[in-house]
Amino acid sequence: MLDMHSHILPNVDDGPKSIEESIELIRQAVNEGITDIIATPHAFSPQYDVPKADVLKQLAILQKEVTKLELPIQLYAGQEIRIQEYVSKKLKYEEVLTLADSKYVLLELPSSNVPAYTVQVIQEILSLKKIPIIAHPERNRGIADKPSRLTRLVQHGALAQVTAGSLSGHFGKGVQRLALKLVEANLVHTYGSDVHNAKTRPFHFEKGLRFLEKRKLHDTVDILLENNARIVSNEDFILLEPGNVEDRKWWQTYE
Repeated sequence: MLDMHSHILPNVDDGPKSIEESIELIRQAVNEGITDIIATPHAFSPQYDVPKADVLKQLAILQKEVTKLELPIQLYAGQEIRIQEYVSKKLKYEEVLTLADSKYVLLELPSSNVPAYTVQVIQEILSLKKIPIIAHPERNRGIADKPSRLTRLVQHGALAQVTAGSLSGHFGKGVQRLALKLVEANLVHTYGSDVHNAKTRPFHFEKGLRFLEKRKLHDTVDILLENNARIVSNEDFILLEPGNVEDRKWWQTYE
């Protein structure tokens, strides 16, 4: 299984602070059945802006240690790119990383809203023959207030990633309910842990999948994991027709 959204590189953002902590996360991933991980440090966020060169350098160091310890994990480079009006220019001139050198771009919205220029940025990225994947939309306040905002982004060509911890209930019942609603409406296309550390932000990879399986969404689990694998092989995703999302104040139940 591939984890397509993670913060496992040491000393670059709000993930691990040492190589030892990174290795602890890798061991946790192995125990969860994860075989491949795309490292996606933050880019262009207010708190962290990890340059492409730093990502590649730290990834090489971590992969060397993983190989030395004979841990069965393959690492790939990526970035979680905070949406800015200049993102498409950075992609055009290869100043930021796509996911595992594919056409897929992990795009993060601010937690409080969906910026007015989001559709424009999506269209600009698509014009570069790259495909934006909206990171954890279930944790965005604007989408929580009006889930049809995500429908609009998907209709304009974006894809979306749900976080394992959201489905497992790690971020509260409100986020869990919204995450499930987005999955059921076929507005989610890929699945990542967004892991940061072993204690307060662990993988929850298996827990999230089991949550979906308990709700008889076995086919959805298969599609999410297949789409994850298709990132590395740079293939088109399996896409289902989006359904209707009820517009209600999901955020009122957020914990």
